[in-house]
Amino acid sequence: MIDQEKIKAAVTQLLEAIGEDTSRPGLVDTPDRIARMCTELFGGMEQTAAEPLSKRFPVDSSDMVLEKDITFYSMCEHHLLPFYGKVHIAYVPDGQVVGLSKLARTVEVFARRPQIQEQMTSQIAAAIMEELHPKGVMVMVEAEHMCMTMRGVKKPGSKTVTVSTLGCFETEEGLQTRFFQMLRP
Repeated sequence: MIDQEKIKAAVTQLLEAIGEDTSRPGLVDTPDRIARMCTELFGGMEQTAAEPLSKRFPVDSSDMVLEKDITFYSMCEHHLLPFYGKVHIAYVPDGQVVGLSKLARTVEVFARRPQIQEQMTSQIAAAIMEELHPKGVMVMVEAEHMCMTMRGVKKPGSKTVTVSTLGCFETEEGLQTRFFQMLRP
């Protein structure tokens, strides 16, 4: 559970450590604001993908389902700076599908944690495979990392792309090709 009091104390210490006066008007409420923000940004720590993926519908088709351009925001676990972008999810149903909003909610579960993109991509794919039991799943994440934009190499606009394939997407190259073709505008 997120401990807001500890967060407030830590933010106060951080501000003092960088030489700020935590009693000045612009900073008085900052520890509280950041504690509330952390509850939102790291809310995925208290969630699992089982909940959003539990509501399923029967289907006769086994054609690929693709939900693309799911916007997400996450925090890099190495620098606690944001990374953000788009997630594209495809799966081949095996008798059942989930509501499309449930895929976006699944992304949020994993994005709302201190995270690295590579791990988040794999976690989303594994959760869909485990909970929905499709014939296969493919997840692609495209993101810009503020740890590369604001600091370090300072290369704004660069994107990191990660892909995870499971089940029939691992073995059927044609499905991967179709996935990439469907992503084109």
